[in-house]
Parts: sequence; structure tokens; C-alpha cells
Amino acid sequence: MLNRSRKLTPKTSKQNKSHAGMVKRIVKKPQKKLKRGSWLSSMLAMSTTGCAYAILLSSASLIMALAWISILFIFNPDQVSWLNKILPTWAQIPLGKHERPQTLKQIQLDLSQKNQIFGETLPLHQNTEDSFLLPVFQQRANCQSDCKELVELRVYERSEELEFKSQSENYYYLATQLPVTGPDESFVISASLDGTSEPQDISISLPLTEVQRFEDGTPSPGVWFNLRGQRQQGTGAFVADVGAAIAYGHVVYYNPERTNLLQMLSWTSPNGQLPKWQQVTGDGTKELVIDQTIGLEPHLQVYQVKPLKLFLKPIQLEAITLKSPALKDYAYQNALSIARNGLWTPAFGWLNFIKKQHKGVLPEAAQAQMDLIGLHSQFTKTQAQKNWASPSQEVLADLIDGRWEKALEVFESSPNNAQEIATLLKADKKRLWNRTAAALRVNPNRRELQAWFALILAVQQGEGHANSWLKAQPKITKDNLAYIQGLLARLNGEGASQISSTHPSQIVGTVRPITQVTNTEWLQPNSSADLKLTDNQWYQVEVSAFNDGKRWLNSPFENFNLPKTDAAKFLWKTLGITSDPEIQIVVWLPNGEQQITIAAIKAVQLRGKVLRLLAAGPKIPENQNDVLQPKPLALTNAALEWVQPSPITLQQLHQQNPQGVKVMLSSVWKSLQQSDEVPGGAIPSFEQMQEKLGDWPVQVIDLTNNGQPEIILTISAGAIASLNQHTPEIQGENPEQRRDRTIILSDSNEVIYTDFTGNNLQRLSALAKLSGVQSLALLVENAHNYSLRRWSETNQGFE
Repeated sequence: MLNRSRKLTPKTSKQNKSHAGMVKRIVKKPQKKLKRGSWLSSMLAMSTTGCAYAILLSSASLIMALAWISILFIFNPDQVSWLNKILPTWAQIPLGKHERPQTLKQIQLDLSQKNQIFGETLPLHQNTEDSFLLPVFQQRANCQSDCKELVELRVYERSEELEFKSQSENYYYLATQLPVTGPDESFVISASLDGTSEPQDISISLPLTEVQRFEDGTPSPGVWFNLRGQRQQGTGAFVADVGAAIAYGHVVYYNPERTNLLQMLSWTSPNGQLPKWQQVTGDGTKELVIDQTIGLEPHLQVYQVKPLKLFLKPIQLEAITLKSPALKDYAYQNALSIARNGLWTPAFGWLNFIKKQHKGVLPEAAQAQMDLIGLHSQFTKTQAQKNWASPSQEVLADLIDGRWEKALEVFESSPNNAQEIATLLKADKKRLWNRTAAALRVNPNRRELQAWFALILAVQQGEGHANSWLKAQPKITKDNLAYIQGLLARLNGEGASQISSTHPSQIVGTVRPITQVTNTEWLQPNSSADLKLTDNQWYQVEVSAFNDGKRWLNSPFENFNLPKTDAAKFLWKTLGITSDPEIQIVVWLPNGEQQITIAAIKAVQLRGKVLRLLAAGPKIPENQNDVLQPKPLALTNAALEWVQPSPITLQQLHQQNPQGVKVMLSSVWKSLQQSDEVPGGAIPSFEQMQEKLGDWPVQVIDLTNNGQPEIILTISAGAIASLNQHTPEIQGENPEQRRDRTIILSDSNEVIYTDFTGNNLQRLSALAKLSGVQSLALLVENAHNYSLRRWSETNQGFE
């Protein structure tokens, strides 16, 4: 072991020394070469370094340029569109929504090629064409009127590029766009439901058909637009519900600072009123008011413009609500409580007193709540100050406005109308009950409040409940108890007991205004009372049909004989006027909308076979004898239940029943030939008829109660004109001046009803379900009146 270690040590040392010497010799040789070529190496190094710096500088500049172009492309792509002029087609910069600027005609042509409809442009700035809003529509399927549906809003701005600015026409680029969908039907009809009705789960989107710009007075900066639609109470020739059409829509805001469109809120109005900007809170900025009033019951939604800390949405519309009191004051909270229950005027008076106690100044939120209550109070005051034809209407207006004493005066001074007022109280759906209960919580010992609460309790739950409640009041005096029980006595016998035993009035007729009334020509329960008017209008209703509580009777009334005594009371009871003296007057305006007016039946007349009613109510719009306007219609609330089958096209029906539609089209064509609507001669082939008639709407429903559906075909004047493009009879005639007409075919494809008659004055107005009748009825407008027609099994026709 020792010898090995000695041998290893010197060997290692020699190897290390030899290796070190070799290294020294190798290093010395290149040092001599560097010295001989030093000037060439220096030049090459300098050249290489300069090229590197140049490349780095060029790369940095290129990167910065590309970064800047990228920023422009993100925030304003049109500013880099010039690059497309020098780039080959395959390398063009995709601009996405920011297309190449176009003229207005080019924009419209582009939309037409996509089967879209361009609307009227709306300028975003006054007296300038630099920017505008363009509504984009599309055609709705299976549609006869108002067929354009709004699908998009676009904002175009004028291009400032030299290439386009120097042109004779203005060029525009698409700045922003907003897809549009109408509100759900469940939302639209929700405002028209009373508190006891359950909203339906309907997910159908209703179409928007118009775009309007709100004019001066809107909050700035920016532009506000109203997108609106209208849910008619029926479509085509059929009426689903007689009353004012429901208006609905969206409010859209254009923000010029962010160049974007914002949908701010959706709205609906059961009375057809459009949103408007008006001064409500008095803070210098107008508020948006949505009117959802139904009848005498006010409901006004008020929205304030409030700032919002969002880049793309700097403002919002915030509703003024009464849910939470804005002031921690007991009296203020009580005022809001009675306002929430509909007592607007008493609440507003109370708040004015509270404001004086606060030296005339309330916090901003409290002042807004007070102004909202004042807006409602203004409405109920106006209604209560009107001269009403019916005592029940006057009592209702007074109670809604909190005029308890005045309402009692009307009740006490109208002994012959106690039944009418009792009917009003019995039909109340908690609106009067809630008002009275809320007022009693604040002032439980006020005699007028106790009286109205007891009257409502008596007609709804019985007189026993009313007396028990009265006697349980801790501070009621004997005099007050006797007084209120005397009022309850008016409801006995001729009051509450007859409400349930007398059938409601079910009357349909034709109405016209009259100027003079002779008392002796009319029958009324109180024969000594004079028929006088104040601000209202007299109306004469010629009855077409009515239900006497057992069956429907139709004009002419041949076997309707009056008793020798108490003829007026007999008619009142037979017609159901005793329990329901109100009648609706429905008028169609020139634009197709329906307007309903409530009148009170005052007297009855039977001459020969003609039965007439005398009614008093507010003035209705005059009928301009427009052929497109149906005649005014009169009907009581319980008269009819309207039926509206969903329409489909003939083409869709053909897919369901090919053979039946072939036979049906032949029958329809023959019927049109017989009425001279289309030329006589050979009937076209099925393919030709299908091509011309395939888009016509039809409705399928059983009208004859035989278990088999009939086909209802509604035909517009324009559709008839399209079949007669080469016939001389229609040249020079405007199809828009003729109303839609209807043909009904049985399940065996026979024509069982047609509006294409010789006099051309008959129109099917609606389908209706009558109480006690199995088959449906047709409401038909004739030359001078309306008639109800029902299917006769014996004669196999509508009579």
C-alpha cells in the first residue's frame, strides 16, 4: 500500500507540468496573429456593431408603429382603413362592423339585399347630417297589417377621411348598432291586470313597429328614443277584447361621448298612452312619466335620470317609489302609508303640512316622493270634480279622491240609485276596501269612514258582519251607530238581496248620439224624474240582442209585450239594468285604435218591434263616415266573451290537410266569381291558386258545434286586387279604401258565411261566446246596425 502511493505521487506531478506547458505554447500562437491583423479585426467589429444598432433602431420603430396602428384599429378602425389601398386583396385588414363608408343609398341597398327594411332616418343633431339613427325592420310572417318588425338600431356618422369627404355625396360609417327584441307579452299585459288576477306565464315577444325621437326637453347630453308597439285587442276582422289598445315599448338612449346605444327600460301602458318627459320634481331636469292608469284608478310611474359610475353607461333611469319612507318622521310615514293605498289627495295635504313644519324644505328623496303623490292627487281631484251622469260613477270618483262626506251625500240623495251604488261596492276588487281601511287606521273614529267601511262590508259579507263590526268599535256613539244602520237599511230588500238574484245586463246594440230627449217618450223607474244633462252627451242605443236571464232574444222583438202596469220596472229587471246600469260605447278611430267610453242607462223605449235605450255619457269622437271605420258599438260588460283563434296561412293548412285545402280553394274561387270579385270562366289550377292564395291567413275553429272545425278566411282588399291586376273593373280603385272581408267554409268545404254579398255592406266584426249557448256567435256589422248570428241546425246556416 505504501509503495503504490509513492509511485502515484510523482506521476501525477509530471503530467500536470507537461499539460501546463502545452497550454502556454498554444496560447502564444494566436496572440502573434492578432497583432498582425488588428486593424482588420477592428474594422469588422465596428461594422458589425453599427449594423446591430441600426437593426435594433429599425425594429423598435416598426414595433412602435405596429403598436400605434393596433391601438387605432381597436378604438377607431376607420382611421387605418387607408392601409387597404396599399395592401393586396389577401392581406386586407378586416374591419368587422366598421365597414367601408357608404352613401345612404348604398346602405339602403345593402339592407334590401339582406331582405331587411330600412326605416326613416332620425338625425342625432339638429340642422346637420353628420350623424343619424337608422331603424332596421324585417317582415313578419302571417301578417295582414303593421307587418314591419323592428330588429335593429344603427347609428351612422359622416366619414371625415379626405377620400370620402371630397365626394359630392356624404359617406357614412357604422358607428354602433343595437339588436332589438320586443318585450314579453306577460310583461305587456301585467299592468292591465287587477290585484286579484294572476299574471300568465307568456314568453312570446311582441313586435316593435315604430321608432320616435323624444323632442325638446329631454335630459342632455345625448338623444332619447321611444321604440313602441301596440297590442290590439284583436287582429284582422276579429276583436279579442273591446277596449283601448295596450301600448308598449323600450326607451333607448344614445350616448354621444361613448358612441353607443343603451336600452334604458321597458314600458307598458294599458290605456295606450306613450311615455313623456315632464317636470315632476322641480329640480330643473324633467322626468320620464309612464301612464298606466286604468279607468279612474291612477297609476303613474316616474323615472329620474341618475348618474352611474360605469364607463359605457354613465346614467340610469331610477324609479321614484313609495316603498321606503325617505324621512324618519312618524307623520311622514303615515302619509306614505295612505298614499300606497290610493288616498293620494289626503296624503298630499298631509305632506304639505309636514313640509311647512320643516321650514318649507324636505330632503331631495322625500320631495320626490311628495311630488309623485301630488301628480296622482292632481288626477283624482280632476276626476272627482267632473259632473258624472251616473251616481255610482260620482261616488266612485269621490271615494278614490278621499271625499268621504261628499260620497255619502250622493248616496243619501239618490234613493233610486241605492242598488246601482250597492253593485259598485259589491264589485270592488279591494281598491275601495283598502282605501277605507287605511284611512280608518289613521282616524278610526271618523263617522264617514265608519259608514263606508260598514256599507262595503254589508254588500260583500252581509249586513250581520257589518253590524257586528260597528258594535265592536270602542268609541262609536249611539247617534253614529243609528245613523250608519239607517244607511245599511237602504241596502235591504231592494239593495243587497237583489244583487245576487238579479242577472247582470247582457245587451248588444248600435249607438248614435242624439241632441233632444222628450221625457214622455221614454220609460224610467222614477217616472217623475226629469231627463236632464250637464256636460254629457245623450246616446240612443238600438238593441240588437239581449239576455233576459234565461235565453237570448234578437231583434226584431216580435213577442216582447209589456205589462199594463210598472212597464219601466219590468224592462229594468228583464234587461238586467237593475243590477248593471252601465254600458260601454266602443268607437274605432281613423288609425284603427279602439276607444271605449262608459255611459249610464237612464231610460228604455219599446216601439213596435224596436227596443231602444237612452244613455248618458262623455262625448265620443265623431265618425267621419270613413268606410274603413266600423260603426260605434254598444254593449254591457257581461254581454260577450270574445274568441280569437290563432291564424295560420293557407300554405301551412295545406301541409296539415292537402286534399281538404284543394277542395276548399275551388270553393273559395267560385264564391269570389259569384260576387264578381274575380273574372268568371275556368277555375285556375291548384298550383296557380296556391301561388296566389298561399299567404292568406285562415283561422280554424268549430262554429257549428258538430266537433269538426270550420275554416275562417280573412281577405284584404289588397289581396283581391292582386288577383285582378289586368281586369278593368278595379283600375283606378284604391284597395286601401276597402275593409277586410271574410268567408267561412264548413268542414265539408261549403261556404256557410260570406261578406262578399251584393250590397257589399256586411262585415264580420268578431267571434263571441254567449252565456247559455253552446255554439259560438258571429257579431256582424250591417248597413245600419249590428246583429248576433248563431248557427241553426235546422236551417244549416247562421241566423
